[in-house]
Amino acid sequence: MEPLKSQSKQPGTLEKLAANSATPNSARSLRVTREGSTPGIPKPKPSTARSLFWIFTFLIATTASATVGTTLALITPLPGAVAPAEGRKLLGDLWKSGFQYQVARPVNILVMGIDRVLEAPAGSEAVFSGRSDTMLLLRVDPRDSTVNLLSIPRDTQVDIPGIGTTKINQANASGGPALARQVVGSTLNGISVDRYVRISTDAFRELVDLLGGIDIYVPEQMSYVDKTQKLKIDLAPGWQTLNGDKAEQFARFRHDSFGDIGRVQRQQALIKALRSKLSNPLMLPRIPGLITMMQKYIDTNLSAEEMLALVNLGLKLDKNDFKMVLLPGRFSAPDEFIASYWIMDPQGRDRVMQEYFKIGASDASSESASANLRIAVQNASSQPEAASQFVQYLNRLGYENVYPIQDWADQQSKTQIIVQKGDLQAAKLLQGALKFGSVEAASTGDLDSDLTIRIGDDWLNQSQVKSKQ
Repeated sequence: MEPLKSQSKQPGTLEKLAANSATPNSARSLRVTREGSTPGIPKPKPSTARSLFWIFTFLIATTASATVGTTLALITPLPGAVAPAEGRKLLGDLWKSGFQYQVARPVNILVMGIDRVLEAPAGSEAVFSGRSDTMLLLRVDPRDSTVNLLSIPRDTQVDIPGIGTTKINQANASGGPALARQVVGSTLNGISVDRYVRISTDAFRELVDLLGGIDIYVPEQMSYVDKTQKLKIDLAPGWQTLNGDKAEQFARFRHDSFGDIGRVQRQQALIKALRSKLSNPLMLPRIPGLITMMQKYIDTNLSAEEMLALVNLGLKLDKNDFKMVLLPGRFSAPDEFIASYWIMDPQGRDRVMQEYFKIGASDASSESASANLRIAVQNASSQPEAASQFVQYLNRLGYENVYPIQDWADQQSKTQIIVQKGDLQAAKLLQGALKFGSVEAASTGDLDSDLTIRIGDDWLNQSQVKSKQ
């Protein structure tokens, strides 16, 4: 990709030149404009606390992953471009300017957390040459101020040019970000991948430690040794504050029945935990140190202006404007292939690409019909029989393919409708039928379900009302 350049012929506008037409992202250029050039549009003046929350909320969404989890990639200048002192000055200028840069069209960004390359010298380009332990594709849309995040399992079966059928995590190791973007684009219905961010493993541990740890619910005992990454994993179940080392253990654990997909679910849990941590305005004084720290861990083709524009968009986000989804699929059978794969579901992919990335035509007749939905019911309330009662209630509402799963040990007050396979339309229809509960745009429920209902104590009041009717 040729360097991104600013055009000085048009004051107030930064036009990003598109890459060579042979590259996968050549369809459109990334346009960034400055606020203030249009009369009558005031500059935003968000409060410090709100600014901090949404800057980090957006940046976490853009760069967080199970093994890297960094939040500052998009406000850190290109590696080597800005010295630490200049980075602090940039932040100060950015804050005073009111975040004037704006994204002018939807942008797709591929974020890759790179496996530790043990033989790579610290600080060298070689640290980014490993397999992608994590792949996240984000769509940033300024038209409706939304950010959608697609988790692509590292074991997803794909065809890589020159290699053949293998796991998608091999793309970066074989051909760097250019090949990774090409493979992601061809796998996901020809989507244009505009930019990339690669983050080395060590960033995550340092980030969490600088934040003073993050609060995570560990659902089960996690114990084993990851010899390939020289990591001992030993975590007890329950709520706890994890330092950088233990947070990486939580992220990398895969010795359960869910394997790589369990790791993807923990990625999304980590993103939520980091968002919660960074909503605290007491994090503000740590920003300059985080900027300085992050430079050595990031490789990206985003320009400084583009980073600032993305931050500006992040300021405008509401919590409901950020959605996460897992690439729909299934585990390969033990005797199906030599290696174990995540086999993508083409129909599920098409739905996700249309609903979350605006690629392809809408199919309103698909899985949103109540009779076809697979709904898992998980009790997280204080009432032992809530799951069975809820199953019966859903049956009366016309939902037939409903089944209870193991209780969620962490009791919660509010019921969640978890959009496991990305069908937001079906989730909203169900919410309308229930008349309570919140839609959780994530994939942290039962893997076999279309929707997972995690019952909270608010169901107790609902069930009492229903019984009197």
